[in-house]
Amino acid sequence: MASTAAAPAITSTSAASLPEINHWVSGKKVPGTSGRFSDVFNPATGHAQARVPLATDAEVDAAIASAVAAFPEWSNWPPLRRARVMFRFREIFESRMDELAAVITSEHGKVFSDAKGECTRGLENIEFATGIPQMLKGEFTEQVGTGIDAYSVRQPLGVVAGITPFNFPAMVPMWMAPMALACGNCFILKPSERDPSAALLIASWLKEAGLPDGVFSVVHGDKTSVDRLLEHPDVKAVSFVGSTPIAEYVYATGTKHGKRVQALGGAKNHMIVMPDADLDQAADALVGAAYGSAGERCMAISVAVTVGKETADNLLDKLKSRIADLRIGNGAPSSEKEPDLGPLVTSQHLARVEGYIDLGKTEGAELLVDGRTAALPAGDGFFLGACLFDHVKPEMKIYKEEIFGPVLGIVRTNTFETALELINEHEFGNGTSIFTRDGDTARDFARRVQAGMVGINVPIPVPMAFHSFGGWKRSLFGDHSIYGPEGMRFYTRIKTVTARWPTGIRTGVDTTMPTLG
Repeated sequence: MASTAAAPAITSTSAASLPEINHWVSGKKVPGTSGRFSDVFNPATGHAQARVPLATDAEVDAAIASAVAAFPEWSNWPPLRRARVMFRFREIFESRMDELAAVITSEHGKVFSDAKGECTRGLENIEFATGIPQMLKGEFTEQVGTGIDAYSVRQPLGVVAGITPFNFPAMVPMWMAPMALACGNCFILKPSERDPSAALLIASWLKEAGLPDGVFSVVHGDKTSVDRLLEHPDVKAVSFVGSTPIAEYVYATGTKHGKRVQALGGAKNHMIVMPDADLDQAADALVGAAYGSAGERCMAISVAVTVGKETADNLLDKLKSRIADLRIGNGAPSSEKEPDLGPLVTSQHLARVEGYIDLGKTEGAELLVDGRTAALPAGDGFFLGACLFDHVKPEMKIYKEEIFGPVLGIVRTNTFETALELINEHEFGNGTSIFTRDGDTARDFARRVQAGMVGINVPIPVPMAFHSFGGWKRSLFGDHSIYGPEGMRFYTRIKTVTARWPTGIRTGVDTTMPTLG
C-alpha cells in the first residue's frame, strides 16, 4: 500500500488560476485558508489540473467541532433509520459510478474499467453497512441469576477519522466510512492530496442521501492535518491505509494519544507456482495481478515463486508473450480500445520505481523485460511499461521492499517447502496465493502460510465485504482488520448491562463477591 499521508506534500508551484479543490465541512464546500496548496496532476498528460489546499490545525479543528456537535443527534438515530441513509447512498453511488470512475482516472491515472472495478468493490461495503440493524442487535441472557437478566450492546465511539491512500481514492474510503457512519459515529476523511476529488463527490452524495450536516467531513492536507487528527482529544479512533513506515507512525502516535487505531501497511505479495499448475492460467493471473493498475495495488503480486526449473522456464515464456501484448496509454473513457496499463500517479513515483529497476540490475537480477523501452505514449505523462526480472534472490532490495509499480520478480526454488519458507520469513504478510491442482498442497499452504489473506488459484484474494481485510506481521498494526465484521467491532465498543428489578423484602448490604446464583 502507499500513502503520503504523513510525508511532506508536493507543494504547488502552479498559477493560482488553477481550479481549487475545497474541503467539506458542515455539509458544504469550504475554501482553504492556509495559503498552502498541493498540485493535483493528470498523470496521463503530466500537467497540473487543479490544486488542493493543505489544512491548518484550525481548519482540522473546525471539522472536528462540527462532528462533535452532530454526534449526539446522529448517534441517537435508530440503526434502521441510519441504514436507510446508507440505502439511499448506495442507490446514488451505483447510478453515478461512471462519474466517480472518470474522476479517479483523471487524477490517479488507472484505466476507466479498473476505476469502475474499484467503485464496485466500494459499493459492496456500502451494501454490507445497510445491514447494520442486524449487526447491532447485541446479546441477551435471561435469568443469569435469580431474577437477574444480562444484555450486551455495541455503541458508537464518537468522532472517528480515516486517512486514505492515493491508489484507491473511492474504494478505501468506502472500507471505512459506511460502517463507521452506520454504527452511529461521525467521520472525518483525510484523502490523499494526489487525487482528492473523489472524496468530495462521496461527501455530496452522502448529503443528498440524507446524512445530517457535520456527520461526514473531508479535510485535505499533509502531515499537519494527519498529526492534528492523531492528537486531537475529540477524535476517538483512526483508520489508516498506506505504507508501513507511515502506518507505524500513525499507530504509535494515535495510540500514544489514547486512540483506537487500525493501520494497514505495506506488502510484498508472493504467488507460488507449482509444477502441476495450469501454467496458462497462472500466467494470465500473474500478468493481471502484477501489472493491473500499473502495479499500484497493495494486493499486487510482485513476486512469483516457481517450484522447479521447468516450471520457471515455461512460465517465463508465457509471461513474456503476454507482456508483449500489453497496451499502455491514457485510460480515460473514450470510444477507442482501452489500454491495459495507465500511468503511475506522479513523476516522483515514476522516478522511484525506475530507481528500483536500475537497482535490480545492479544487484544481479536478470531484467528480461524493461518497461522503460516499451511503446509508451508521447508527451509528459508518467508512463512505464511492464518490467520482468528473473533470478531474483531474497537478499535483494527489489525482493525485500515494496516497489509499488509494474515490476514482477521471479524467484526460483526447487521445493514447495523452500517456497513456503520464503513467504513466511518475509517481514510483510499481507496477501499470498498458490497455483496448483493438488488439494493436499493447497490445504497445507493455506494452513501454514504466514499471511492474512490467502488465494488458492486466485491471484488477488481481496475478501468480499462480508469478510474482513487485513494482513499479518508488518502489514497491519492494531488489533482489528478493516471492514466487514471486524469493521463493526472497530467502530463500536461493547457495553454489558446486568439488571435486576427487586421485589419483596430487600436483603440489605452484602460486601461479598456477587455470584448471581
